[in-house]
Amino acid sequence: MLRAAGVGAGDEVVVPAFGNVEVARAVTLAGALPVFADINPATYCLDPTAVDTALTPRTAAIVAVHRFGHPADLGQLRALGQRRGLLVLEHAELDASRDETARRRERAAYLDARLRGVRTPEHDAGHTYQQYVVRVPGNGRPDRDAFARAVQAKGVACRIPVPTPVHRLPEFRRDVSLPETQRAADETLALPVDGWLTKRDMQRTASVCNALGGLLAPAL
Repeated sequence: MLRAAGVGAGDEVVVPAFGNVEVARAVTLAGALPVFADINPATYCLDPTAVDTALTPRTAAIVAVHRFGHPADLGQLRALGQRRGLLVLEHAELDASRDETARRRERAAYLDARLRGVRTPEHDAGHTYQQYVVRVPGNGRPDRDAFARAVQAKGVACRIPVPTPVHRLPEFRRDVSLPETQRAADETLALPVDGWLTKRDMQRTASVCNALGGLLAPAL
């Protein structure tokens, strides 16, 4: 899509660093330079204000990536693109079926109402919960990693959704300040909400997390 739009050598494309590396690689394959902008901490998608700050005379496009089933703010990003004469591309995650999405929303609502000691996802009517991502309180990555290990030891599947932001990978290392991106990488944890999970599975997830959440020291 970038090549078809004429994006290439000498151009810059604004992308998020919080997420998969494939978007940045697509930009380089088109011959352009990926420029990383910070995220909205509630949605984990590009923050339009941060995108505006990252723009230069060489910027040719913005790639809005939906994250964890939470939609990016396409309205503001497209408005920004129109004002600056920029291409705005949308990169969606793999879609689940309508029935699977409904089941995930039910399980997410169950956890929303019962989890204590972690910060649950921001509610949005368009959220499809491709992943149910919480914030683990405490002192960043060490506490989050310890929490994840303890949850896994109790038999609850969980995963760190973005172990390393793209701008910290050797392939794309940049000296750029992205505080919300780094904070999200240090604090987030994805808990299971797949449609096949039973009520007992969900009760176990809530019980295990609640038993651990109070053990973490708050950040100073």
